[in-house]
Amino acid sequence: MLDQWTVYGVDFSSAPSPRKPITVARGRLALDSDQRPLLRVEALTALPDWPAFDRLLGSVGPWIGGFDFPFGLPRELVETLGWPLEWSDLVTHFGRLPRAEIREVFKAFCDARPPGGKFAHRATDGPAGSSPSMKWVNPPVAWMFHAGAPRLLQAGLHVPGLHDGDPQRIALEAYPGLLARSVTRESYKSDEPARQTAERARVRQTLVQALLDGRHRLGLPVAFDAAPAAMLDEDPRGDWLDAVFCAVQAGWALTCGPGFGRPVDVDPIEGWIVGAEPQAIRSQLAAAVSVQCSDLE
Repeated sequence: MLDQWTVYGVDFSSAPSPRKPITVARGRLALDSDQRPLLRVEALTALPDWPAFDRLLGSVGPWIGGFDFPFGLPRELVETLGWPLEWSDLVTHFGRLPRAEIREVFKAFCDARPPGGKFAHRATDGPAGSSPSMKWVNPPVAWMFHAGAPRLLQAGLHVPGLHDGDPQRIALEAYPGLLARSVTRESYKSDEPARQTAERARVRQTLVQALLDGRHRLGLPVAFDAAPAAMLDEDPRGDWLDAVFCAVQAGWALTCGPGFGRPVDVDPIEGWIVGAEPQAIRSQLAAAVSVQCSDLE
């Protein structure tokens, strides 16, 4: 029964602190008045340090989580550097490297390539609109992979297509921008107080309404309990909203059955962002969502 699964959305930080914690949306799938699946967001939680994050990963299932950090590296990069081609070995190797060494290796790789093609990309980057997972600045997503992926591996999670682990604790790669941009390209958040404007607040309200209505790329409506709704209104940095986006991606994947909405040919060292599949595959999965509704009754 799908409603027995807890759904998490995790807006990640490679250096969590009380000032900039990892934010988590927790919810559960249910049916709306028309007997269609929706995600009910029950709570928003801040994780200020690694022990708190590790406790989440170790919590008893069944649960599925969408995590906003890269789960893999570009195959082109990995093969060029001669790094391990098994995901668990690659994650272990990468996690043991100091960041200063990673920066030098990646910089040398980029320096040897022509202008306009400095970074290697994963296959998912194009359809998702995501930054290269080897990027160490603006945004430093390589450090997110460096901090996050080894913890998924160590916790024994099941990472579909990449690593067989506990089938009651499932980790999927999510990306809030994928859903936000399917609604609007306007900026909706900032960590800088001077840029936390009324206009960005208006855009956040537009995004929340789109979630309520299911007017976004994945079409899964969201309902909010009172406390999470109030917290979204009070967060100009958008961290809570990004956690909800990740939860929507995880909840939608759960409705898609054993494949979790991934294309069948996902590269086993690159990974895939939930919901970034081509439109044709998404259309095929629409039928799967209605089939799974019976599991919520």
